[in-house]
Amino acid sequence: MTTPNGDRSDHSPWNWLLIVPIILPLIPFLYNSDEPRLLGFPLFYWLQLAFIAIGVACTTIVYQMTKRRR
Repeated sequence: MTTPNGDRSDHSPWNWLLIVPIILPLIPFLYNSDEPRLLGFPLFYWLQLAFIAIGVACTTIVYQMTKRRR
């Protein structure tokens, strides 16, 4: 959507932070092992939950930094 003067409202450097939760799970050496274990769960399982938390945190930060003040 464009504003009346033709400037796009989605050009914020904060939007680049949204690439982190997309790229991070695509790096296999981060979770390609069985150790360390957390509460008996292998690294892969609890790291997937950490990726969700990272995605939520990045989305929240971008939203808070780019929302318009009323």
